[in-house]
Amino acid sequence: QVQLVESGGGLVQAGGSLRLSCAASISTRAMTAMGWYRQAPGKQRELVATDTSGGSTDYADSVKGRFTISTDNAKNTVYLQMNSLKPEDTAVYYCNVRTAWADYWGKGTLVTVSS
Repeated sequence: QVQLVESGGGLVQAGGSLRLSCAASISTRAMTAMGWYRQAPGKQRELVATDTSGGSTDYADSVKGRFTISTDNAKNTVYLQMNSLKPEDTAVYYCNVRTAWADYWGKGTLVTVSS
């Protein structure tokens, strides 16, 4: 069973930065894609950023230019650097990893941005 452990969430003021980490129990080389999703209270889970094994990245329009997804293959860790945070970025952020055989999700980390 693949395990994903997110960390790095917390409370930050608007305009601040946070870096989320997702430590995986499998090699990033076994992943066909990795991504971050978020779910705000009362809303559906939405895509924030994805990175395929081919090196293609994609971002939600609302975070383009502010968030960056990256991977450290040596640490089997996926990151989400979040800059210029806004109150509307407040949500639980989930790490997602896709392999050739299944999709896996972390338990989430809460990000709260105060105005």
